[in-house]
Amino acid sequence: MIGVSCTHFSNAPVEDWIGPISKSFGHWEIFSEAEHSIPGKEHRISEMIESAGMTCSVHAPICDLNIAALSDRLREASIRETEAVIQAAVDIEAVTVTVHPGLSSMAVNGTEGKALARAQDAMKELDSFARDCGAVLAIENMPQVPFFLGRTAESLLSVIDGTDLGMCFDIGHAHTTGQIDAMMDVLGDRIVNVHIHDNHGARDEHLTIGDGSIDFRHVVSRLGRYGGNYIIESKDLDSAILSQSRLSPLLS
Repeated sequence: MIGVSCTHFSNAPVEDWIGPISKSFGHWEIFSEAEHSIPGKEHRISEMIESAGMTCSVHAPICDLNIAALSDRLREASIRETEAVIQAAVDIEAVTVTVHPGLSSMAVNGTEGKALARAQDAMKELDSFARDCGAVLAIENMPQVPFFLGRTAESLLSVIDGTDLGMCFDIGHAHTTGQIDAMMDVLGDRIVNVHIHDNHGARDEHLTIGDGSIDFRHVVSRLGRYGGNYIIESKDLDSAILSQSRLSPLLS
């Protein structure tokens, strides 16, 4: 199924968006930040999703968290908050929960190895938690930003090695790192969620599909055995609707 996600949606209550989104999409990946932070709103969100005849997935928060933090207190708080979102996602029957692999220091050079070790430990904790509560976690590959972990297929594999965690294959992110085929080669059997948007290869632009330089026909053909959702990560709803009209023929 083609779904939609947009960080901009989170600036207003879920009630404001459920109607406009459900007119064009049957699936919504809720970005659990700001007004759409789902812990404590599970019953209300679940009722609205069901009433709209939709299904949902969840993107865990990213702005205030770092599960690879070198600070023990910040890392612990980030893991506990992520777990709270995972449990809330299970309660609203979300099909997947997408999680970022964490960050190395933006200020101190040479900390990526230490952050990677922290991320690996965090993933083992999240893997155990997800198994206990029945969640499907998808760890997302990151764009070409130096302090992001999981930019390459080998890096992301090292983050989730030794776990049963799935992957969220972000096609746009992989294009900025020249890793589209590598991600599918190395992690193809772990893909449980797909984020789809366009760019010109240099930065993470989140353009409408077809407005950048990604060869989506090639990517979709290589993902032929993938049976999960394609989540359009757009800048706004109009862009998502246009992306859907361009993506649908490629999936038929």
